[in-house]
Amino acid sequence: MTQSALLRTPLYDLHQELGAKLVEFAGYEMPVQYPLGVKKEHLHTRSAAGLFDVSHMGQVKLSGAKAAQALEKLVPVDIVDLPQMRQRYALFTNEEGGVLDDLMVTNAGDFLFLVVNAACKEQDIAHLQNHLEDECNIEVLSDRALLALQGPQAARIMAQLAPESAQMVFMTAKWLQLDGIECFVTRSGYSGEDGFEISVPAKQAEHLARVLLTDDDVQMIGLGARDSLRLEAGLCLYGHELSTEITPVEASLNWALSKARRADGIRPGGYLGDKTIMQQLAQGVSRKRVGIQALGKMPVRDPAELFDAGNNLIGFVSSGGFGPSVNAPIAIGFVSTELAVNGTRLFAKVRNKLVEVEVVGLPFIQANYYRGN
Repeated sequence: MTQSALLRTPLYDLHQELGAKLVEFAGYEMPVQYPLGVKKEHLHTRSAAGLFDVSHMGQVKLSGAKAAQALEKLVPVDIVDLPQMRQRYALFTNEEGGVLDDLMVTNAGDFLFLVVNAACKEQDIAHLQNHLEDECNIEVLSDRALLALQGPQAARIMAQLAPESAQMVFMTAKWLQLDGIECFVTRSGYSGEDGFEISVPAKQAEHLARVLLTDDDVQMIGLGARDSLRLEAGLCLYGHELSTEITPVEASLNWALSKARRADGIRPGGYLGDKTIMQQLAQGVSRKRVGIQALGKMPVRDPAELFDAGNNLIGFVSSGGFGPSVNAPIAIGFVSTELAVNGTRLFAKVRNKLVEVEVVGLPFIQANYYRGN
């Protein structure tokens, strides 16, 4: 795609004004970093508050009396009994049990609000239309932007604009007036920190971003730090830890497979790939997603191959890099299930050399989601 053909978010002019380095990402011209630099942006989010432009992601509204039942045909998740103004992590699966995308679903009362990944947006919308168009109304919210405010100061900053935001806990939602702008807000994010994702009318997105940036604790954060933050938090990235070749069970996402939809649940199966996934839940899998700690200083990045002490290929690195908060190279990967034990020593092939690594638990940092007092 040529530079001139790239899409731009409503905050494009602001990114330029703030000196962002812009790169192509999922068909958009997006900020990968600002003059502060990736490491300082990362650490600022962990210590204060980072503001992310995630308007490239897809926002979709499903409405109609049977919207929840319809969506359950595509995800192994309990949507029917999702309480009002609660949010849930979900996965679009295919007939083989692989993952087409991961997404967030919120019960907004009279509709379901979906946020899907930018790189999968077009295929996700087509997937919804192909399977659900006769059962519910599907509306792509192309006139809305999406901002994420993340970090330990996010709650204070939001409460100054909307005091009722303080009542929200992790994975809940509210309609809030932010500087006179009606926004749909969830207390969630992709950094491992407390924070909020703000769906705002596109025409008012830049104004709201500027209002948030007036607080000394807020800095704009690019895609580079967004990735290192989620890596430390042990969160999956589509195309890396999730793909059509990787099932939710292999990705160690059993917690996201709702009890109601399991073999002994009240609405077992009924989604694409259900037989494979339920069989894996019952019988186990041959590989699993794990944390990987490099024992030296050299970063181990995807798609490095992983070997055991006998030089047998036993897995691969799916994401890797330097973790600024832990001050060490870290990675996520897939290994044979019998080796997915904390403390197991393995070797990663980096530049044709074997580097010693160790299987460790995820996440690399403690999650700071706000679940109430």
